[in-house]
Amino acid sequence: MSSVSEGAPPASSVSEGAADVVSPPETSIADLDRAAETLAGAATAFARMSPGEKATLLRSLIPGTLAVAEAQVAMACRAKGLDPAGPQAGEEWLAGPSLTLSNLRRLAESLEDIQRRGRPRLGRGGVRTRKDGRVEVNLFPVGAQDALLYKGVRVHALLKPGATAASVRAEQAAFYQQRDPEGGVTLLLGAGNVASIPPMDALHALFVEGRVVLLKMSPVNAYLGPFLEKAFAPLVERGFLRVVYGGAEVGAHLAAHPAITHMHITGSAETHDRIVWGPPGPEQARRRAAGEPVFTKPVSSELGNVSPVIVLPHLYDEDELWFQARSIATQVINNASFNCNAAKMLVLPRGFAQRPLLLSMLARAFAAVAPRRAYYPGAHDRHARLTAGRATLGPEVLSAPPEIPLPSGVVRFGEPGADALPWTLVIGLDAADPAEPLFQQEPFCSILSVVELGSSDPVQFLAEATRFCNERLWGTLSASLVVHPLSEEDPAVADAVDRALLALRYGAIAVNQWPAMVYGAVTPPWGGHPSATLADVQSGLGFVHNTQMVAGVEKVILRAPLRGFPRPPYFYDHRRAHLVGARLATWSATPGWGRAWSVAAAAFKG
Repeated sequence: MSSVSEGAPPASSVSEGAADVVSPPETSIADLDRAAETLAGAATAFARMSPGEKATLLRSLIPGTLAVAEAQVAMACRAKGLDPAGPQAGEEWLAGPSLTLSNLRRLAESLEDIQRRGRPRLGRGGVRTRKDGRVEVNLFPVGAQDALLYKGVRVHALLKPGATAASVRAEQAAFYQQRDPEGGVTLLLGAGNVASIPPMDALHALFVEGRVVLLKMSPVNAYLGPFLEKAFAPLVERGFLRVVYGGAEVGAHLAAHPAITHMHITGSAETHDRIVWGPPGPEQARRRAAGEPVFTKPVSSELGNVSPVIVLPHLYDEDELWFQARSIATQVINNASFNCNAAKMLVLPRGFAQRPLLLSMLARAFAAVAPRRAYYPGAHDRHARLTAGRATLGPEVLSAPPEIPLPSGVVRFGEPGADALPWTLVIGLDAADPAEPLFQQEPFCSILSVVELGSSDPVQFLAEATRFCNERLWGTLSASLVVHPLSEEDPAVADAVDRALLALRYGAIAVNQWPAMVYGAVTPPWGGHPSATLADVQSGLGFVHNTQMVAGVEKVILRAPLRGFPRPPYFYDHRRAHLVGARLATWSATPGWGRAWSVAAAAFKG
């Protein structure tokens, strides 16, 4: 395996979590100002580049991104306490270089389409109008190789009311319909948890919105910055991208810089509100109520979620339920649960006959995985605060008969180390309790809560679960439903599922799949539901990714088989995830049937 020095320039400071993980020093004020001014000077020239020129520029980033991939993954694994040569490294491949490379290529293809025909091509089936008049746009798969590698996965966007089939094309790629755009400078406050978020957010601002980017790396994963600077060197050399380092003071200085025209925040709602409305306290509350933000430039954001998994009642086969139990467990285990779309609230029908089996399967999955390093700041405190005062229970309570309500308490799996947290089930929550903190605070650590509501009637349960998620849970980013295909053969249940998909106020909803696949498909928009406002930001404002540049999106809906084959490479128990991830990165850079089958072969052996 390549050494870090071969993949990125040397850096000088040690980051928290691992002694050999180094991060660049804080950028000086003079260099911050110089970066902002350089970008401002290049903004209009970049905005007015032809789509074909931009596509060529994007493709020039692919070799460098692929060249640093192995060293980048190794560094991230060390920071997170993972074996760079083992299956767990698949997490960093799959959520890092493979997605960035896919984003680069798919954006380049869209810009080449714009150059040739004025608009990016859409997914198979294109645009369709529902019986109720709402418009849906198929986004994924885009081609036959997508269909091979993401077997059975279908993704479409539901547009806002008022959209028509004609308006889809008319409003697509809006930036590229402008005659002489001025462009601008986006200050991007990078995410600290997932390696692909900063580069992909930067690519969206650059090539979808038409603005050059000043990226401030999060101190949590600032070690990734040198890799990104090397991978995206053609952008840096032409003055279209600058990467800087530091904490809140650096961010505050840049936010106030006159060269900045827009801001994109990936982090917490508290960070967003502090930047937009000022420090917490009476003055922040007054400003929010009066609509007087301290940051008055346009702002977009992606801020996390209490992500629900809604299990529709049905008599599932044991292998079907085991697949979904592993899927739910993966949504907690992946990245030590430091994902904005990690499963956080398991919503079960009251009296669900298979509750004991499902929860016992979850316990089996959690018990099979050693606790992970809690590398994200504040995780131990959040875990302690959200479990304090709750009874400690043994896993045997999970097998109680379904007619008996679950006791209130905490079930832990695995012995925590000095820097690790146990996988934790918090059970017996009261769905009617407005003061329950787990309904309103994203744990952002290894906690999954369980709540029971409604009844075992699927139509009644779905209606109640939808109300609960919309009215009780914080956030608007993503949700998932587990639905047996036989259930939808009943027209009443099929209608109930459709109503739920329409009514749930989330930007991404997945059926039988982790909503992270919406993020991972790259072509769909990713972001919070547009019902959020600047004053009540929930999971954030605006969408990113959206390589086909579709306008007027309300939400994205993904459907997948109840039980996939082969085992998805992101599952916690996939034995060759690292090989799949590395091969997927190569395929993402330069697709071909040989490379696609190589990815599939590794996946089949997992």
